[in-house]
Amino acid sequence: MTEAERDDLDLGASWLRPYASRYLRPFSLAVACLSLEAACDLLQPTILAKVIDRGVANRNLDLVLRLGGLMLLVTLCGAAAAAGRNFLSALVSQRFGTRLRADLYRKVHGLGFADLDRFDTASLVTRLTNDVTQVQNFVNGMMRIFVKAPLLAVGAIAMAMVLNARMALVLLAVVPVVAGLIGLNIRLGYPLFRRIQVGLDRVNGITREYLAGVRVVKAFNRFDHEADRFGRANEELSAGTTRALRVVAAFAPGIALAVNLGIVAVLWLGGWRVAAGTMKVGQVVAFVNYMTQILFSMMMIGFIFNVFVRARASAERIGEVLAAEAAPSERPAPGQVAGARAGDLEFQAVSFAYGGEEVLREVSFRCPEGATLGILGSTGAGKSTLVNLVPRFYDVAQGAIRLGGIELPRWDVASLRQRVALVPQRTVLFSGTILDNLRWGNERASLAEFEQAARFAQAHDFISGFQDGYHTQLGRGGVNLSGGQKQRIAIARALVREPDLLILDDSLSAVDLVTEARITQALKACRAGRSTIVIAQRIATVRDLDQILVLEGGRVVGLGTHDSLLAGCAVYQDIHRSQAGREGDFDDRA
Repeated sequence: MTEAERDDLDLGASWLRPYASRYLRPFSLAVACLSLEAACDLLQPTILAKVIDRGVANRNLDLVLRLGGLMLLVTLCGAAAAAGRNFLSALVSQRFGTRLRADLYRKVHGLGFADLDRFDTASLVTRLTNDVTQVQNFVNGMMRIFVKAPLLAVGAIAMAMVLNARMALVLLAVVPVVAGLIGLNIRLGYPLFRRIQVGLDRVNGITREYLAGVRVVKAFNRFDHEADRFGRANEELSAGTTRALRVVAAFAPGIALAVNLGIVAVLWLGGWRVAAGTMKVGQVVAFVNYMTQILFSMMMIGFIFNVFVRARASAERIGEVLAAEAAPSERPAPGQVAGARAGDLEFQAVSFAYGGEEVLREVSFRCPEGATLGILGSTGAGKSTLVNLVPRFYDVAQGAIRLGGIELPRWDVASLRQRVALVPQRTVLFSGTILDNLRWGNERASLAEFEQAARFAQAHDFISGFQDGYHTQLGRGGVNLSGGQKQRIAIARALVREPDLLILDDSLSAVDLVTEARITQALKACRAGRSTIVIAQRIATVRDLDQILVLEGGRVVGLGTHDSLLAGCAVYQDIHRSQAGREGDFDDRA
C-alpha cells in the first residue's frame, strides 16, 4: 500500500473512532451472539459425522436419537443467538446512522462560506444521505454476516483439521487462492466505486439545478437541453457502475470455482481413503459440509469486500467534510464580546479575495450609529461581498472591520448576527406559514410586533388580503408570492429582530418605485438609532441617505452625499446620466 493510500485510509477511518467507542458494548455483544451462532453452525457437521460413523454404521438407534437431540439443541442455541444479533445489529446501525447524519449536518452548519463554496451543494446532500447509508449498511453487515463469514472459514478449517489433518491440507490449499482473488478484487474495485460516488454527485447536482429552475427551463423551452445534460450524466453513472460491477462480478465465479474444485478433491481423496479403510464415511460427509461452509464464507467475504470498497469510498468523502476546519467565525474564542451595541460600522483598509482573486481593495469608510449609508456600483463591483463581511460570513484578508468600536473577531458570532440583520440579494423563504417565516427574526415576538414590522415593510396590506392572513401557507421558497412580496416579507423578518444594524442587499429591486419610497420613509421613521445600509442599483433608492459609497472594481471611488458625488465623482455621474431618462427627472428634487 502506498503512502497516499494509507493517508486516504486514515482519512476514511479516523473519524469513526469516537463512534466505535460509543457503540463498543452493544457491538461487542452482537459479535458475541454472532460468534455463538457460528460455533453452533460449525458443530453440526462434526455431530453429523458421529451420527453416521457411530450411530448409523453400528445401527445404534439410541445414539442416533441422542446425537439428533444434541443437534436440535445446538440449532436452537444458534437460532437464539441469531435473533439476538439481528436485534442488536439493527439497533446499533440505526443509532449510528442517525447520530452520524446529525453530526455531519451540524458540521456542515459550522463550516464557513469558503468551505461551503468548495463543497458542491449536491455533493453535500449525497454525503449526508447516500454515503452515510453506505457506511451504515457496512456497520450493520459487520454485526450480521461480515464477521460470521471469516469466523466460519477459519472455524471450518480448524474443525476439519481436528477430524483429519491430512485431508485439511486441501482446505489450506484453497484458502490462499481465494484470498488472493479477494485482494485483487479490492485493489481494482475501490477506485471504480469512488468514481461512482462522484458520478452520483453529478446526477444529483443536475437534478437539483433542473428542479430549482424548472420555470426558467419551461419558459425558454430548454427541456430537451436539460434532458440531454441529465442523460449524459446518467449514462456516465450507468457506464461507471456497470464497469465496477463487471470487474467485481468477474471474481465471484473464480472464488466459486476454486472452492468447488476443493470439494471435488475432498470427494475424490475421501472416496479413495474410505475404500482403503483409512477414513470413515461420516468424516467425508463432514468435510464436504465444511467445504460448503467455506464456499459460503468465501462468497460472502467477496461480497463483504465489495460492500467494503463502497463504504470506504463513502467514509473518505464523509471524512473530508468532518476533517474540514470550522470557520474562525464559528469557533468560540476567549474574550469575545456579546453585549456591545453594533450600530457604528467602520471599514479600515479592508481587502478580500475569493480563491486568490481580489474582490475588494483597500476599502475604508465609516457608518456612524443611527446613520444611513447607500452603496452603489456596477455589477461585480463588490457590493454584496462587502456587506457579507459584516456578519463574518467571510473573514477579511487585510485590514480591519470594527462594529461598535470593536474588531469583528472579538465579537461572539451569535451575538453579532443577532444585532446585524442582513436581507440578502436572493430572497429565501421557507415552507410553512408567513408567520413561521417572520418568527425567524424573533421567535418571542408578539403578533402585534410582527404586524408592526410588516407595516414598516409595506407587507401588512397584502398579507391581510389573503384568506388566512399571517397563517397563509407558503409553497417551497414562497412560490405562491411575487418577487416584491417575498422581498417585503424578508424585510419584515429582519425588522422584527430590532437589529442595531440593518443591511438591505439590493432588497428593493422587485418592488415598484412608489412602494420603494414608502419603505424608505418607513425605515427612517422606525430606525430610532438604528444604522441602515442599503445596496441598490438605482440612484433614486439611495439619493436621500446620509452618505453614498460608490464602488468600482472593488475600490472606493466616491463617498459623500448625492449632491457632492454628482459634483465630483465621475462614476456616480455616469450612473446618474444612464438612469435619468428611465426614472424621471429626479435632478429637480436635488
